[in-house]
Amino acid sequence: MAESASIALRRFSRTRTGDEEQQNTSTVASEMVLKQSPTNLVDRWLRKGKRRVGISESLKAVAFSSWLNILIIFIPIAWVAHFYNEKDPEHPEETFPYVLTFIMCFLAIIPLEKLFDYCGEQMAFYLGEDLGELLVITLNNTVEATLAIILLKKCELRLLQSTIIGVVVLHLLLVPGVAFVTGGARIVEQDLHPHITQLNQSLLTIGVLTLLLPASFFAALDRGVIPVNAEQLAESLVNDTTRRMLLQMSRGLAFILLGVYVCSRIFLHNPPGENVTLADHKLAPEALRDRAKEREEQEPEVNQYVCIAIIAITVGIMAATAEWLVDSIEFVREAGGIQEEFFGLVVLPLVSFSGDGFLAILFFLRSWIQYFRGIHAPPGQLANARPIDLSIQFILFWMPFIVLLGWWTDRPMSLLFDLFEVALLIGACFIVNYVTADAKTNWAEGFAMLSFYFMIALCTWFYSGQEQVHLLLGTACKSVLETVMLGPETVE
Repeated sequence: MAESASIALRRFSRTRTGDEEQQNTSTVASEMVLKQSPTNLVDRWLRKGKRRVGISESLKAVAFSSWLNILIIFIPIAWVAHFYNEKDPEHPEETFPYVLTFIMCFLAIIPLEKLFDYCGEQMAFYLGEDLGELLVITLNNTVEATLAIILLKKCELRLLQSTIIGVVVLHLLLVPGVAFVTGGARIVEQDLHPHITQLNQSLLTIGVLTLLLPASFFAALDRGVIPVNAEQLAESLVNDTTRRMLLQMSRGLAFILLGVYVCSRIFLHNPPGENVTLADHKLAPEALRDRAKEREEQEPEVNQYVCIAIIAITVGIMAATAEWLVDSIEFVREAGGIQEEFFGLVVLPLVSFSGDGFLAILFFLRSWIQYFRGIHAPPGQLANARPIDLSIQFILFWMPFIVLLGWWTDRPMSLLFDLFEVALLIGACFIVNYVTADAKTNWAEGFAMLSFYFMIALCTWFYSGQEQVHLLLGTACKSVLETVMLGPETVE
């Protein structure tokens, strides 16, 4: 019996030693993976051991990446229309050329936005899933960010604030709504990544509620009457002192928001205790795993350096085209009798969505035609929630970046937004978080999101804005006193 106990003890000792050796081996392997990760990124970038894409092949792939590239023909037309208007600045009342310029610029930006999306997807082959997804999101926000920077440069702060809210609402309601309707038309429900959905809800909520802080602070002040002259300005809190206080508050909030976004990206790129990608996460839906496997087997169509060159050229063309579009806004609004709030909240954000929205509708119609013809393609199991990531980046990164850029360029851009805009943004955030709470979507929920977006557009058509906030923003970046001295018509 003693001998049996001794044998059992030796076996336990060997088993324990083996487990310790296996654990040590696993730890060493993990450390080796961590040490090799930069090398793997370099190998992925240089395509070591894999076929490299040639320059001519890359240019051909870019040219035929989408049939929307046909709309590139509108770029020279838009530029010609713009410089034609510049010849006769003395007669701005002749609005037809400006309307034509706006329409041509609107159509010209659609293929440029599509090129950003395509080049971002191609760069993901060279950067990996995490960095590639971040680049795709950033490139998809390039048009909106460029429009915002141009509006800041021209000191169109009221229109800039409306555009920021409009971009976030569009990416929260209209774009995912269309995606959920078209993607879920032939399946009961589609899956989202629960791990990402939970984080996105927190990030979206903190970004939206940050705008509530200056709005509620200003609403709590006893503003008194709206000043219409210098005497009444002295009796009101709508003055340069209040604006300076709100600017300091906004810049502090901007730094905090940037910190939140940077920390969230670090967490997503390298979750603590988990040396896995999002597709390998234990909560990842099976459809995401399958898509990740398919992506690993796919090959890029564009050379990485050609892709960088195409992105740089597209940014330059798009920036000029967007500036011509902004130059024609005032004349188009006056010709159509459109409120500035509606123009910023609805019209300008639609510039970046026109191409994807049109393609989504065509895909939806094509799938139904094929279904009635007896061609039953398998429905997509994974819902497209990337637009929600776009809105999160815009409100946590680009919005505070614009505030700090305004500080650097001496433009009084603050986070005091119109109370109506803040309220509809909170409503959009509430609906999105509620729809994605179970990490599943269906076409009925997508239609509800679309319906709420059209409700917002309908109410915005009749809304003229909050005059106190417009006064604090000033006219053409003038002080509140100068704005009031210009007359009450400047705030209407």
